[in-house]
Amino acid sequence: MMRRRLPRRSLAVVLGALLTATAACGVGGDGSSPDTGQPERTGTVSGEITFRTLQLKPTFTDYVQGVIDAFEAEYPDVTVTWQDVPGEGYNEKLVADAQAGALPDVVNVNTDSFQLLADRGMLADIAALDPEAREDFVPGAWDQYKLPDTGDAVYAYPWYVTPEILTYNEELFEKAGLDPEKPPTSVEQLFDYAERIAERSDGAFSAFMADPKGRLPGDWQKMGIPILDEAGEEFTFGTDEAVRWVERMTELYDQGAMPRESLTGAADINQLYGAGKIVFGPGSPGFVKDIKQNAPEVYDATRVADAITGELGHIGIYTQAVAVRKDTRHVDAAVEFAKWVTNGPNQVEFSQHATIYPSNADGLDDPRFSDRGDGRDAETVARAVGADLLREAQLDANTPVQWTNQVGDAVVREMQKAIKGEISPREAVDNALAAANDILDRQRKQ
Repeated sequence: MMRRRLPRRSLAVVLGALLTATAACGVGGDGSSPDTGQPERTGTVSGEITFRTLQLKPTFTDYVQGVIDAFEAEYPDVTVTWQDVPGEGYNEKLVADAQAGALPDVVNVNTDSFQLLADRGMLADIAALDPEAREDFVPGAWDQYKLPDTGDAVYAYPWYVTPEILTYNEELFEKAGLDPEKPPTSVEQLFDYAERIAERSDGAFSAFMADPKGRLPGDWQKMGIPILDEAGEEFTFGTDEAVRWVERMTELYDQGAMPRESLTGAADINQLYGAGKIVFGPGSPGFVKDIKQNAPEVYDATRVADAITGELGHIGIYTQAVAVRKDTRHVDAAVEFAKWVTNGPNQVEFSQHATIYPSNADGLDDPRFSDRGDGRDAETVARAVGADLLREAQLDANTPVQWTNQVGDAVVREMQKAIKGEISPREAVDNALAAANDILDRQRKQ
């Protein structure tokens, strides 16, 4: 079964070291930098290619096989062998295959795995092989698959997308004396609303989850707090604004604006929201569908709005993509197939089987993504809101690759201490910054 959302944070510490050794030995590619040694089209679409996906069987077997069958009918000289592997350990498997020189010709990647492979010269530059492709995709998705200092090179065709939205319970909004027609648009305003909710709810419900792991670095990015220096070599979030964020989280936690048990991530937000115990739900269109199925009464009170953007003016988007192995023997077949999988009609059809959105601009123009119905059905509105945001999405507020699980855990530990009152907010931010930069320095030396 396909996961609705996979981890964004990189495995660069372990996998990067393995791939560095791999590239040095010339395994899985020619060991060149990502902007050299790119394959060239021959004009002949033929050959046997392999296509690997991430956890799509058996739920989406009929859909994917139908896409393959239609491609082979269009290009009878091509044979596509489909591999599907579990999500657990997917990046590790890519590394192992890279070491063995066995990467598939066409491979499903996300923003972690693409970086691990492209940075070591193992993926083809789609922008060079298919110069017109950029016009087919929303900018926020296309730009996800660029690397720093490689110009306009793009190392995968964007595939399906999940945008960030805002979900909230309008009945609880009204109980807190808030106007459901005016949802928050910034992190600071969200905190103001949470304070009002804590004051008016009398402990019956809370505003949102306390767990810093689910809020950082996204909140800081939306507040305009610089996470990294321009070179991406040092964390720089030790600002007064970050300290103020910790102060407000601490104050809100003390006031009851967040469930006590949610500080460590132990609480289930779907259950709390479905039980009417929390005002703001997860920012995912898939969540709306879950609530519709599992908590219909709360679903009827659920409203959807644009994601909180803050100073950035950008939404967070999560993408999957389809990359081409740089040293594939059948480059034309691999490129045409990757392009086929990600074209507008095929992405629209996929969205009818799963709560996803096309990254293809033509796909987003399908009427199903503009229909808001009567404006009262949250799932219908969520689909339209997400599509509207995606059409205008530029570079987004997603987690930088340097913010690894190890960095995130170190930062979260300090934030939790401060929120519980064990250390001051300034001490928490300073400790977190020092720990993050120490981890980053050790990563560079590996």
